[in-house]
Amino acid sequence: MPQIPIAVIAQKSGVDLETAVDPKAPKPPWLRVRLANSDTFGFVAGLVKERHLNTVCREARCPNIGECWSRGTATFMILGDVCTRACRFCNVKTGVPTWTDPAEPRRLAEAAKSMSLKWVVVTSVDRDDLPDGGASQFSDVVRELREALPGAGVELLVPDFRGKPDAVRILSEWPPDIMGHNIETAPRLYRRVRPGADYRRSLELLRAFGEAGMVPKSGLMLGLGETLDEVYEVLSDLRAHGVRSVTVGQYLRPTPEHWPVARFVPPAEFDLIAAQAYSMGFDHVASGPLVRSSYHAEEALGVYGVRG
Repeated sequence: MPQIPIAVIAQKSGVDLETAVDPKAPKPPWLRVRLANSDTFGFVAGLVKERHLNTVCREARCPNIGECWSRGTATFMILGDVCTRACRFCNVKTGVPTWTDPAEPRRLAEAAKSMSLKWVVVTSVDRDDLPDGGASQFSDVVRELREALPGAGVELLVPDFRGKPDAVRILSEWPPDIMGHNIETAPRLYRRVRPGADYRRSLELLRAFGEAGMVPKSGLMLGLGETLDEVYEVLSDLRAHGVRSVTVGQYLRPTPEHWPVARFVPPAEFDLIAAQAYSMGFDHVASGPLVRSSYHAEEALGVYGVRG
């Protein structure tokens, strides 16, 4: 694929070239991560390959893959590796999905049992082509995990299901311990960064999770061009819609064709945001440059006292 000049992408995205990060510049020291080098990492990688499973760790080029896989944890990605949407920040493939596998929930549960996981995180691509958006597959995964690992906590990170009315009901039949859906960024940036998504629809979905008795969790990225005031407004909206747990991390551009990084946010600012979020009433806040939706997700064991 030919490389698109940074000036062209910045012009289309609305990011100011005068302040945008030079893609050739080295990352600041707080964003440097150690390479994976452990027997456990190799075991997890081999198991994922053997069971024909997808992980968001690899598909999204997560910077924490070395740490998490070396700890024996992974975030499984169901419903294939082709997404029906094209978010400008995401490295997952976009296209027309053809993949379906009714046996996937059982294979995933068996893999989680082999890893002796105490906390299992499951996400997916967007599957707008499916009648229920993939909600029934999530439900089947939770059911299989409950049978295979009755003592483990389960966290889901789901898409918005295009507002399909049966999605929340289906998910409520086998509810996870934590129900996540990421708001990602400020509403001002949605049209350009998240085409196909809707800020208000995501908020209402999170509210519906809480009303159904689940623990709603969400996350957002910094460095897409948002202001600090907008971050606080998003956090306020999340709390107003019943969200109890939130993650805040630095956006890292996966390829030259993706949305440019407006700035690298220093750790002190993440600390400031965490303090503000706690003052708003969130139960649990993970805020830092390398924080991702499922990073140290097992901390919920202590916060909510679920399973484990």
